[in-house]
Amino acid sequence: QVQLVESGGGLVQAGGSLRLSCAASGRIFGVVARGWYRQAPGKQRELVASITSGGSINYADSVKGRFTISRDTVKDTVNLQMNSLKPEDTAVYYCWSGTGYYDYWGQGTQVTVSS
Repeated sequence: QVQLVESGGGLVQAGGSLRLSCAASGRIFGVVARGWYRQAPGKQRELVASITSGGSINYADSVKGRFTISRDTVKDTVNLQMNSLKPEDTAVYYCWSGTGYYDYWGQGTQVTVSS
């Protein structure tokens, strides 16, 4: 079973930056989109940003202009650059890869933004 592994979470002050990275332990065939979700305590998991195999990008309104999703086709990673972080960005961030019939998820990485 292929696993997704996130890295780059941590504690940062408001206004700071973090970069998340996600790598797969093996090749996933038929990926149509990859991205990042987050889940704050007491809230539902929500899409943060996604990128399709064709390069189309989508962002949640709350992160537009602050977060940037990218992919490295050589390293086969998907990355999330998070700038101007706010306390409300505090959540567990999950890497995701979708094939259209099956979703792969990472174990999650904690991002905490202090005020």
